[in-house]
Amino acid sequence: MSETTGRVADATGNWVDSFAPPYSRPYLRLARLDRPIGSWLLLMPCWWSVGLAGMHQGRFPSVWHIVLFFVGAFAMRGAGCTWNDLVDRDLDEKVERTRSRPIPSKQVTVAQATLFMLAQALVGLLVLIQFNRFTVTTGLASLLVVVIYPFMKRITYWPQIFLGLAFSWGALMGWPAAFGRLDWPPLVLYAGSICWVIGYDTIYAHQDREDDLLIGIKSTALLFGEQTPTMLASFYVAAVVLISAAGLMAGGGLILTIGLIGFAAHLAWQVTRLDIDDPAHCLVLFKSNRDAGLILFGAMLLDAAF
Repeated sequence: MSETTGRVADATGNWVDSFAPPYSRPYLRLARLDRPIGSWLLLMPCWWSVGLAGMHQGRFPSVWHIVLFFVGAFAMRGAGCTWNDLVDRDLDEKVERTRSRPIPSKQVTVAQATLFMLAQALVGLLVLIQFNRFTVTTGLASLLVVVIYPFMKRITYWPQIFLGLAFSWGALMGWPAAFGRLDWPPLVLYAGSICWVIGYDTIYAHQDREDDLLIGIKSTALLFGEQTPTMLASFYVAAVVLISAAGLMAGGGLILTIGLIGFAAHLAWQVTRLDIDDPAHCLVLFKSNRDAGLILFGAMLLDAAF
């Protein structure tokens, strides 16, 4: 197998291509470790929820929880992506950007991918059971949304809502990890995170707009069309308002407010820079949401500590 075999169109020149042993590359690509941005975006609501708990307690949050959520986010995002590829393997063959993924390109079999998915899920479970019983139950409840998400783009123009439900679930995890219950701040944070996910995944979906039209896949990118900047601004405003409310309800102060301003400014920058006819730039803007999330999390940590 050549070094470039199996590279996905938007994932070239990364550490998997350059350094990973050839036999491991298809599995690392299944887990999207060649494109870790999705793991970071799954992690952000987890860390935000940890930050909320820290601000409410008036002290720096548990470092152990921060580490556990980091490991768990990468493991479960990998398992979720492998599940997505198993479900979408026939569709992926028809889309230029995805036909080189490991399953449609025959680098791994369906059975091998299934076993790999289960192994990643086991890592996620081992992480999950480090938390209290309420948090374990909450985490297991997320599996329903994860399982149904890949099918939604066949049914509705709003699959981004279901991605938001899944990718924002961590907002419901960090708080009960500290308190053993759910209260209004994490619930409001969850709603705000869903709006954020709908926004950034709409940007991402504009990369596949033409292919999606040809094969009958639905998305908010197709639904919004030329109105995407307006709709994106609406969802981002809702995200900022709801996340701000959650932070203030948790006891956030001046440092959090400064972080929220930075977060909002970053989202506004995305809206003003968006060009839905430039797939490469859409990818750049999509990836930048990790930085937006880290700005907010950093402010939460400082607010909790000081």
